[in-house]
Amino acid sequence: MSAFHEVLFPLDVALGARGGPERRTDVVIVGSGAETRNARWANSRRRWDAGYGVKGIAALQAVVAFFEERRGRLTGFRWRDRLDFSSAAYGAAPAPTDQAIATGDGTTTVFQIAKTYGAAFAPYARPIRKPVAGSVVVAVAGAAQAAGWTLDATTGLVTFATAPAAGAAIAAGFLFDVPARFDSDYLEVDLSGFVAGDIPKIPIVEIPA
Repeated sequence: MSAFHEVLFPLDVALGARGGPERRTDVVIVGSGAETRNARWANSRRRWDAGYGVKGIAALQAVVAFFEERRGRLTGFRWRDRLDFSSAAYGAAPAPTDQAIATGDGTTTVFQIAKTYGAAFAPYARPIRKPVAGSVVVAVAGAAQAAGWTLDATTGLVTFATAPAAGAAIAAGFLFDVPARFDSDYLEVDLSGFVAGDIPKIPIVEIPA
């Protein structure tokens, strides 16, 4: 990953943003009308417009300062997705058994935190690389682990002092941010329009793993 600052985008603005996951799919329609579809991206990528979260001049100034310190698109940062920031159901606290992340083999000690979407047909396991420090709880074989492991909050890697036993289910609960960057090197700010109710465009895009 290129330059990255472990700092959170202004939270009051991020929580008012609009956006969501994007995928890239090629669709080919043949002469008969039948079609074939091919996924070009293995993982989804999220986009937002933070302009919808700017509610005053002070918030706008904070975003401009944040943009300048990141040097526009150059440097990544943490982004809080209001819809999707926890391993648990909306409004619930993370629990150690929220998300299955791996199965022990008796040898491996390092595991990537992940969040799984769906279950019956084609579940998607999303790597979580920016967990919130202090929010992560871990379970092995269904039992919460109060000690014996460490977390790297900059990568989402959990390291056990002793490898979990072969066949043991490893799970985790957590809050998380999304690695993101500005998707423009230019912020067009029109104060007269802003005062009149116009929404500035502040494009944000997830940095792919």
